[in-house]
Amino acid sequence: MADGTGNDLLAAVQAALRAEHAAVYGYGVVGGRIREGRRAEAKTAYDAHRARRDDLRRTARDLGGTPEESAGAYALPFPVPDSAAAARLAADIEDKIGGAYSDLVRAASGDRRRAAADALREAAVRAVRWRGGSVAFPGLTERAAVPSASASASSVTPRT
Repeated sequence: MADGTGNDLLAAVQAALRAEHAAVYGYGVVGGRIREGRRAEAKTAYDAHRARRDDLRRTARDLGGTPEESAGAYALPFPVPDSAAAARLAADIEDKIGGAYSDLVRAASGDRRRAAADALREAAVRAVRWRGGSVAFPGLTERAAVPSASASASSVTPRT
């Protein structure tokens, strides 16, 4: 059982940070493709992910780690030629973020656990808004297809 300290916590923070880097990139794509009526929603999500990313950078340093850096570019999980695809991408990003924060909730305790639970809840709410429907267990949807959420913390992957 994780005690909220040590390597498990730092690893979960770094995985959430990688997911947030990818989310910021992904929302850049969403913002460029989404219809006018949903641009404010995309901008709000983009800003929220930037703020979470910055918090996670500080947390990684506080835990004695070197914060993961963003990749220069990320491969999208599918083509995003229009607003409908952009909304699907946003929902996918939020599902993946939920998985990363689910792992962080498990690894953390106290205020860090509460913050991770808040981030998981916010991701689940945004996913519902983008998708127009919900899932039974937010943050766990990708577990059916992927052995570990940490191994697949984001829907957009770094290009090498």
